[in-house]
Amino acid sequence: MITVKEVKTNKELKEFVKFPNTLYEDNPCYVPFLISDEIGNLRKDKNPAFAFCDAKYFMAYKDGKPAGRVAAILSKESNKKWGTKRLRFSRIDFIDDQEVSGALLKAVEDWAKELGMEEVHGPIGFTDMDQEGMLIEGFDREDMFITIYNAPYYKEHMAAHGYEKDVDWVEYRITIPKEKDNKIDRLAQMVIKRNNLKVFQPKSMKDIRPVIKPVFKLLNEAYTHLYGTVELTPELINKYYSQFVTMVNPKYISGVYDQEDNLLAIGIVIPSMGAAVKKSKGKLFPLGWARVLKATRQKNGVLDLLLVAVDPRYQGKGLNAILMNQMIKAAIEDGMTYAETGPELETNEKVQALWRFFETEQHRRRRCWIKKI
Repeated sequence: MITVKEVKTNKELKEFVKFPNTLYEDNPCYVPFLISDEIGNLRKDKNPAFAFCDAKYFMAYKDGKPAGRVAAILSKESNKKWGTKRLRFSRIDFIDDQEVSGALLKAVEDWAKELGMEEVHGPIGFTDMDQEGMLIEGFDREDMFITIYNAPYYKEHMAAHGYEKDVDWVEYRITIPKEKDNKIDRLAQMVIKRNNLKVFQPKSMKDIRPVIKPVFKLLNEAYTHLYGTVELTPELINKYYSQFVTMVNPKYISGVYDQEDNLLAIGIVIPSMGAAVKKSKGKLFPLGWARVLKATRQKNGVLDLLLVAVDPRYQGKGLNAILMNQMIKAAIEDGMTYAETGPELETNEKVQALWRFFETEQHRRRRCWIKKI
């Protein structure tokens, strides 16, 4: 028998958060998230996104045992910005049983109807900084810490329940060259000289703190046209900063300023956190913190491209080449072998053009599904 229960208590929320860790405990491609961060993301008293969002969480049980979960998120700010009447679903996981997945999606759809919504779409979170997109290609590749892993059968379930593609994101594995590419270096220097720019390369975390607000201001401007985005409030900026600050290595942050010290571009890359988080099973204590901090200084490993953003006025003027040039220099120095990109919209040709100088493999694809109700 299948039953669906709305999550109400902190104990139930913890079960909700930990469910995928149990579902994928024997899957070497799955990388858990940090449990404490995820609980904070889902609690109304911890996540500033609840200033413009409402949410419900549902657990499915089969014969009394946990069998699936889903979050339903009403982003009033997103609906206002995009002129839609949509309810988002997020954090969706389930066993290979269409009765279970159907019951979970029905719970989301029923709430959407109560709210007067016209469509349900996802997986997509509270903001664009949340994990988003259901994996539909690349199931045999170890996932990134910043993305979602799910089994191949998910996409079959979604189609069976009447969901269709809305947008896809693609991801690339980039081979780090063993030597500096003079073409990129020359292009970067030419762009700097032509536009009278300055390069920002922090030496320590002390150098990073003063630029946090300009960075997120730039993200709001650069990402405003991207699918499902909403503006990040000052409160959200503080939240995301506190979540990611321990993972950042200043060596892999590059920025570009104009002569008036306006931030025009930013690139943030982090050494892969996957192995450290997997070993700690998503727990920061007692040893998780130490493993994460050690991972930020690893060499001869893999890099995760966290974000690249360029002021809309300067897009297409080569500032991306400056960022990539700085990152490649640092990666070669540390003997890094690969860089993994985060999800980028398949239609985002400007971002994909960044990789034309490198040996690349498009190895994962993610989908946001949609259904009219």
